[in-house]
Amino acid sequence: MPDWIKRFLPFISLILLCALIPLCEYFVLGQDPKFLTLGNLAAIARQTAVITIMAMGMTMVMVAGGIDLSVGSIVGLAGVVGALSMTHGSSVFTGILIFIAVGAACGLINGAAISSLRIPPFIVTLGAMGIYRGLGLYISDGNAIVGLPQGFGYFTEKSFFGFIPLPLLIVLAIALIVHFALGSTRLGRYCYAMGSNIEAARYAGILVSRYQITYYTILGALSGLAGAIESARTVTGQPNAGEGYELNVIAAVVIGGGSLSGGQGTVVGTIIGSLIMGVLANGGNLLQISPFIQKIVIGAVIVLAVTFDEFQRRTFESKEA
Repeated sequence: MPDWIKRFLPFISLILLCALIPLCEYFVLGQDPKFLTLGNLAAIARQTAVITIMAMGMTMVMVAGGIDLSVGSIVGLAGVVGALSMTHGSSVFTGILIFIAVGAACGLINGAAISSLRIPPFIVTLGAMGIYRGLGLYISDGNAIVGLPQGFGYFTEKSFFGFIPLPLLIVLAIALIVHFALGSTRLGRYCYAMGSNIEAARYAGILVSRYQITYYTILGALSGLAGAIESARTVTGQPNAGEGYELNVIAAVVIGGGSLSGGQGTVVGTIIGSLIMGVLANGGNLLQISPFIQKIVIGAVIVLAVTFDEFQRRTFESKEA
């Protein structure tokens, strides 16, 4: 398959979905399409913001050949600690910084453990997933943290020009920063080099451990920020927040053209992958499809994306041989 088709396949898939859903609304349900209304598009932007922010950090980690299964638990732990800080007098701004700091600390621990112990990231972050979730439940005694400042809710409710939600602007700002970092800085060049061949990167003089820690810390910080947005939706700190998000985050990267083997992935592709999942969920609701069927469809899309990635990798290896 030509490279340009592979590069644009996620975008083409998203466009087809956005065209198909309104047609199904009109011809199948016999109602005026609601999918492309500004209100619904803004709702999709809000709903996908949390996953997209985390997925951009996961893109860096996966491009470098790693993976992190603890991001959902980090969302919950950061939500509990950040919410508690605000109930004890911290301002909304300080509370959001605490969300991010807790996430960054968790990412730092993950990266340090992976780089120093040389244990596969899957195993380290699988254990971390249970540890962080347990910490969040222990600190909160399994209960939601309530009594947060009402101004915290504006973090997700605020809109500009009447229809551009603040979370969307946050996503765009982070996307520009991560895109620049991956494409135009040493941090990004080393990321791709490590994902393509980590041992060759070591022999080339790249301080692999330092950069591994950096990538995981960035992912942790973005997960903490996502936790702040998640908590702001309900103005509570939920210790169970983020359950299962790790799979959606990884799926967004893979659907967007990232590789589980490392060395491939872009911010634009990840955003499109996240939007595809968000559009599928939103379109399923508009078309009155059972949520159980929606899970089956999204699961099938993930399997197809991974299968496509594996097929491409094997094709490349056979050509190299």
